[in-house]
Amino acid sequence: MVMKSLIRTFPKQGILINILLLGALTCLIIGITAPLLTLEKMYFFNNTVSLFSTVQELFHQKEWFLFIVIALFSLCIPFIKITGLVLILNVEYKKGSFFDKALHVIELIGKWSMLDVFVVALLLVSVKLGVLAKVEVHYGLYAFATSVLLTISLSYWIYRLSLVNQTTSKKHEEHTA
Repeated sequence: MVMKSLIRTFPKQGILINILLLGALTCLIIGITAPLLTLEKMYFFNNTVSLFSTVQELFHQKEWFLFIVIALFSLCIPFIKITGLVLILNVEYKKGSFFDKALHVIELIGKWSMLDVFVVALLLVSVKLGVLAKVEVHYGLYAFATSVLLTISLSYWIYRLSLVNQTTSKKHEEHTA
């Protein structure tokens, strides 16, 4: 059973979700590249970091485990998730197909893919600072958090629409048979 794409079944919601997904992608790019925080140690040393610069620094310091975990979960998976949600929303697919399964995976584990790794990274930074440092938060942190929250909300919204779409398609198929 091929179901109509979600955007064809729910055009107004689909357009709004596409716009919000674009907003989530924009916030993600800003959150990755913009300054997240400035660390000030003993009033003499300032260090402003972004998520991207942190990953670069981990690479240069050969901290391979942290580099892979943070790069994968905070950089790669968010882009894959947003791209997957755009495809699931705009492409027709069958129940049980790759897109259908991908949506279930995104809904189940997607809530934790970006947020907890980022929090752990911030905790690692703050533990290394000790009591002699002051932390100033910048707009990149808020942009990244906005992207995380938007993506979580939109994946749930798309998941709920897909359930309604499956029920509607099933009823339509029974009615025409």
